[in-house]
Amino acid sequence: MKKLLFLLLAACSLQFAVAQSDKYNQKMKETLQLMDSAKTTQELQEVSAQFERIGDAEKDQWLPYYYAGLAQVNVGWMDEKADKDKQADKIKAIITKAEAIEKNAELYILRNMVATQQMLVDPQSRWMSYGMEAGNALAEAKKMDENNPRVYYLEGMSLFNTPSQYGGGKDKAKPIFQKSVDLFKSFKAKGDLHPKWGQELAEDMLAKCSS
Repeated sequence: MKKLLFLLLAACSLQFAVAQSDKYNQKMKETLQLMDSAKTTQELQEVSAQFERIGDAEKDQWLPYYYAGLAQVNVGWMDEKADKDKQADKIKAIITKAEAIEKNAELYILRNMVATQQMLVDPQSRWMSYGMEAGNALAEAKKMDENNPRVYYLEGMSLFNTPSQYGGGKDKAKPIFQKSVDLFKSFKAKGDLHPKWGQELAEDMLAKCSS
């Protein structure tokens, strides 16, 4: 009797876990669709808040926080007048939540993009601080996942936007973008919800370097 009761409880627990997982996956997919269709900074802010709420509810999932941070990064690229330092504080706090669950290359990639936005406010005076922070974050990402194509896309962007007299330019960036494009051809995301972005961006930049 006790064995039967245990099996029934185990079955109920499994069904509940599956139901919760299905609910999480569905909510994430819906919010990712909203993120893909967002056309304004306000819409991206709302998407970010929704992802953060999912993360706060799930406790053991880093991806909602990752996308909450990515949406805020996109706000920074979309709105040139946005306070990049204030924006960065918000994003870094979200990333810290994700890193408390799992540290990985994708989160260091986010850190690179945040620091890059802060550096671009005034590259000449901020290179030694935020430029170094961005470079260190990308180095950590590469150390954790040397075959992540987004790492090389961002490395290529850094070289592309660095004047040739300082070791950058199209010629330096081109082989890095090529590596990113090549890696994207064999890249497979770990799951349906894991990051997939970057291939078209890398291909476009490679074309610019070839023109």
